[in-house]
Amino acid sequence: MRWLPRVKDTLGSLSARLLGAFLVPTLLFLALTGTAVYALARSILEDELGTSLSALAAATAAQVNGERMLTLEPGDDVTETRTWRNLVRQLTDVRDASGLRRVFLVDTAGRVRVDVGGGLPVGAEAPELARDRLELSRVFAGQRAASQVLFQGSDGLLYKTGYAPVRREGQVVGAVAVEGSAAFFGPLARLSRSFAAASVGALGVLALVALVTARGLARPLRRLMDSALRIGRGDLTTPVPPEPTREIGVLARELEVMRGALESRDRQLKLMLAGVAHEVRNPLGGISLFSGLLAEDLAAGALQDAGGHVTRIQHEAAYLQRIVEDFLAFAREQPVSRAPVAALALLREASDLLAADAAARHVEVVVVADAAMLEADGSLLTAAVVNLVKNAVQASAPGGRVQVTGRDAGPSYRIQVRDEGAGIPEAERERVFEPFFTTREKGTGLGLPLSRKIARAHGGELSLLITPGGTTFELALPLGSQAPRPVDGRPAGPSPGMPPVQGK
Repeated sequence: MRWLPRVKDTLGSLSARLLGAFLVPTLLFLALTGTAVYALARSILEDELGTSLSALAAATAAQVNGERMLTLEPGDDVTETRTWRNLVRQLTDVRDASGLRRVFLVDTAGRVRVDVGGGLPVGAEAPELARDRLELSRVFAGQRAASQVLFQGSDGLLYKTGYAPVRREGQVVGAVAVEGSAAFFGPLARLSRSFAAASVGALGVLALVALVTARGLARPLRRLMDSALRIGRGDLTTPVPPEPTREIGVLARELEVMRGALESRDRQLKLMLAGVAHEVRNPLGGISLFSGLLAEDLAAGALQDAGGHVTRIQHEAAYLQRIVEDFLAFAREQPVSRAPVAALALLREASDLLAADAAARHVEVVVVADAAMLEADGSLLTAAVVNLVKNAVQASAPGGRVQVTGRDAGPSYRIQVRDEGAGIPEAERERVFEPFFTTREKGTGLGLPLSRKIARAHGGELSLLITPGGTTFELALPLGSQAPRPVDGRPAGPSPGMPPVQGK
């Protein structure tokens, strides 16, 4: 049970793993997607703002007289000359109409000529121009442009500047600069926060789904674990409950099949042990009894009686040896060694092996069979047929007949062994293939179970046929080649106490 903590840890971490599997990729996707969308939207809006500001600067520059702009000198803003007042009024109208923060004029040297909204005097240098040198070089070359970066004003808002050239007689003599607020960042930030809130909500829903899924998986797995623990502790009678989930349901069914097989094997083992104990007790009791009598006779010098006791002891020891051999043959698992076997020769060989027993009981054994070739382990299959013929001979009355037939029935070869005895009572028919079930005083009850194991190892079946008068057992064997299978029976070779089979 050292694997139990690992199983519990696995089930315990299943929720965490599913949470990670659901949430981590989703979180990464939402974060990357949200960041990418936000960056793309901001870039598009910035470009659009720059285009609008530069266009507005160009429209303003078209209204500015470059000659008059150049006539402004330092101090004109103090004395408020007419030219200065006209330009201020003109730029103020543009600012108010367009909702701009600032509009100002600069010459090619970068000195302010008019500044509406910025408060710089005439002739002062505009420090803002230092960050936009590249854009101003393009403007002084006759193009319009917008600053590439946003800057923060004293009010804490972000702004952008658009530039356009001011001309005099076709020559660029200065520039108009307009500063507009990036007001779209407010809605964009709110949209970003809304997206983040929606992402958190989606993650919460996914977390709930992951927990529900994890519990849905963990519960049937825990039930399977409990069933496995019960089986491991030796409880082979409690069935494994079925599971509705397809994959886990397959595991549950296979575990139930395994439990059933273990229960059957455990029941069979207990039955075998009980049968062995019962069968061994009788010959041991006889050996103990006759050995005591033998000791008494030897002490009394009754040698004639002692010889009879020795014979009984040897008989009981031989019976005990046969019990042990039959038990080992039934319990041992060995592969079937297949080779071509002539069916008619096999049936005749099995009958010949029991000729002496049949003659002693005045029973006739008749073999009538179709010729066919079987892919089988000859020794094992002969042992199975011998068991069937031996039972039939023992069940027959003196003068009776045992009919052994072999029939080619298409995909299978069917061997029937029929006797003319009293038959098997209906109450005992269901138990004839149980290990150690026998109605004979000296029978071990392993002959029919062993024969059935041999038949199934060859891909066939041994069954009891209900026929009027007597008893018929049918051994059905496939005619086609079958893959070797393990057999819980005698090893591939001569059976204990049986000479190797030689085909006739």
